[in-house]
Amino acid sequence: MNPPARVDYQTHPDKYRHWKLNFEGPVATLSADFDENAGLRPGYKLKLNSYDLGVDIELNDAINRIRFEHPEVRTVVITSARDKVFCSGANIFMLGVSSHAWKVNFCKFTNETRNGLEDSSAHSGLRFLAAVNGACAGGGYELALACDEIILVDDRSSSVSLPEVPLLGVLPGTGGLTRVTDKKKVRHDLADLFCTSVEGVRGQRAKDWRLVDDIAKPAQFAAKVQERALQLAETSDRPAKARGVALPPVARTIKADSIHYPFVSVEIDRSKRVATLTVKGPTGAQPTDVAGIEAAGDAWYPLQMGRELEDAILEMRTNEPEIGTWLLKTEGDAAAVLALDATLAAHKGHWLVRETIGLLRRTFSRLDLSSRSLFALIEPGSCFAGTLLELALACDRSYHLALPDEEAKAPKINVGETNFGFYPMATGQSRLQRRFYDEQPALDAVRAVIGQPLDADAAFALGLVTSNPDDIDWADETRIAIEERVAMSPDALTGMEANLRFNGPENMFTRVFGRLTAWQNWIFQRPNAVGAKGALKVYGTGEKAGFDWNRV
Repeated sequence: MNPPARVDYQTHPDKYRHWKLNFEGPVATLSADFDENAGLRPGYKLKLNSYDLGVDIELNDAINRIRFEHPEVRTVVITSARDKVFCSGANIFMLGVSSHAWKVNFCKFTNETRNGLEDSSAHSGLRFLAAVNGACAGGGYELALACDEIILVDDRSSSVSLPEVPLLGVLPGTGGLTRVTDKKKVRHDLADLFCTSVEGVRGQRAKDWRLVDDIAKPAQFAAKVQERALQLAETSDRPAKARGVALPPVARTIKADSIHYPFVSVEIDRSKRVATLTVKGPTGAQPTDVAGIEAAGDAWYPLQMGRELEDAILEMRTNEPEIGTWLLKTEGDAAAVLALDATLAAHKGHWLVRETIGLLRRTFSRLDLSSRSLFALIEPGSCFAGTLLELALACDRSYHLALPDEEAKAPKINVGETNFGFYPMATGQSRLQRRFYDEQPALDAVRAVIGQPLDADAAFALGLVTSNPDDIDWADETRIAIEERVAMSPDALTGMEANLRFNGPENMFTRVFGRLTAWQNWIFQRPNAVGAKGALKVYGTGEKAGFDWNRV
């Protein structure tokens, strides 16, 4: 079955079909109550709180609204509104009827959403508590694992489980195996038992094995959850009395071959399988103090631009899978970008500035993790400076036009303080650290030119761009590079790019995505999983899976 013509990542609590939000002082409760008849695609029902991409689009939206619209919230409790079931994970019948590309991109988005919980806990003081009040399996347990803590109801029936290997012939797709070991530190042999068990582990044993942090009898469960939620809230520095910023729909115009936002545009050349993504810098007077930033609200440039860029990336990743090369450009005044960066740095402790930096950090990370070839084109009128220089640093290659005889028109790049740690990659490194392998002489040389406009030759000499063709060679060199790229195997490019982009230290996040790319990409295509007799295909039919017993 083909995916729908277009998936929209914008929604609003008034439109939710699957989640219920409730606020009580410093605690927000996000309750799973998935409408089984509201799947994103036809052909399956979301029974037993099983989820598809539409459920996670709402979850991502809800977390963003808590971040920005409710700064008073310090703890988010994720639980279920259903009796005896927390979440049974990704809908198996949805997986069975979906293309391989759909499954992998679905897993990627759910991974980003769950990683975002941990990102907000680490950087913004927003705590997450999973109140598991029923059966919790597969992706449901993976959602719980992404929370700071898990409390399981001890009712002799509720359990946690990762049954993908014995039941479906695949692996957990949202970091379950990695978090069980790296985060929960479940002993290797116990993890082996757990991950090959269909029924899972319940009660005291789940706590003893470190699969959950605490348990409570049904009569004490609600009180225990509330008590722990308030204790976690005490560890947060989110403001109790700040006024939130409403997040209205992102303004955009979508046409057959373009998407336009106020500060972001995407132009698609289908014949060449190339998209040009242009980000405009700030225009007009920008607030420089907290009062002005709060008054600007969702129209504050970095927040508005970040939301637009995130939406554009998600739109292109899901709805334009054949457009494999993205050309990144900027337009505007570099000085205005650097002035904005100074404001971000001056007020980075303010909750709204901190959340905006977090949105940009996660959005740039989405760019890193997109399976697309990324080329930056630095041309006259560009403003690749500070925060917007991150776009070029995220690219696989960057081409910087040299105009030695037209100094006034020669495009420049500007390194800023924000490039040295405001927006770390999944590895925890800045993109400059990634670029130079943390080698101090190279980083010191770049730091020495912070704020200085660098033409193509200067940027090339510092290793900040890939190539510096002059105006005679520019058109041919960039054209040939793009044509060669789009002619190569998309599969090989995806694997190569992921390997080369993430050359830094390993951590839990990089392992989650690396294992998704390698293991899931392979196992999800094997006959043992998706063949005519594969476990994923025959699930629910009563028929036994037929396996190829050769170990590969």
